[in-house]
Amino acid sequence: MSRSSLFNSLKPLVDRRLWTLILSILLASGAQAETAPETDAPEFVRVKKNADDRPVALQTAIAHYTAKDGDLKIDLVGAVHIGEDAYYQDLNKRFKEYDAVMYELVAPEGTRVPKGHKGTGSAVSGLQNGMKDILELEFQLEKVDYSPENFVHADMSPEEFAKDMADRGDGFLQMFARAMGQGLVQQSKGGANDAAIMMALFSNNRAIKLRRLFASQISDMDNQMRAIEGKNGSTIISQRNAKAFEVMGKSIKDGKKNIAVFYGAGHLDDMHQRLLNDFGMELKSVEYLDAWKLE
Repeated sequence: MSRSSLFNSLKPLVDRRLWTLILSILLASGAQAETAPETDAPEFVRVKKNADDRPVALQTAIAHYTAKDGDLKIDLVGAVHIGEDAYYQDLNKRFKEYDAVMYELVAPEGTRVPKGHKGTGSAVSGLQNGMKDILELEFQLEKVDYSPENFVHADMSPEEFAKDMADRGDGFLQMFARAMGQGLVQQSKGGANDAAIMMALFSNNRAIKLRRLFASQISDMDNQMRAIEGKNGSTIISQRNAKAFEVMGKSIKDGKKNIAVFYGAGHLDDMHQRLLNDFGMELKSVEYLDAWKLE
């Protein structure tokens, strides 16, 4: 691809407001211009740095919870929807150890994702595939094996999603406005600027430099995830989380004792609070997996 073609195809990325929204879609998270209350939730996505304070990896968390009065164990397994092949292979191995793996995908109830799935053909799926190529990473739906029997679809159907958005008066423009507000806040704090993005786009080491820029945005998850939420929650985060936990509750009633909830990292702060408040769980430990190499 020529440099002029590359510039034209990636032109939206140099608009910080659209860039923030794209990041939000990729992680099923958002951004917030208002100050949000502190929580006791762990970092579900972070940038790991070496002794010289240089970024070496974008990491996602696996947070381990246990019931206070029983033997139920629930892990919140954070995901970025594009990542290293080794990252997804590690997850595939870990998922074999669970009684049930709750997974996200806005699709008809009970959907089974075929192995090596290329995406849904939606605009979001198209963005994710495009970002995969730009950052020289892999697409989650292609690399995670959803075919084992312990995988359980735990998300809204398209009809439920559309109805909830309509009932709440939520929509793309409202989410865009909130994301745009956080983009301005990040700019005032010295976030990635247009010049840095342009330099990365035309660098000989383009993929790594773009990863670093994106990782710095993504790692600000505590603020980012709440913009799409707004003050009253949103379909894309809190309402889908409620659906996931409804499905998980049925699995618990069916006798499942060792459960993973595999969702975009932007969902997990809300899920953490639900586990503590609604399920009587305690956070026992957190481990981190390298999702992107940054050097």
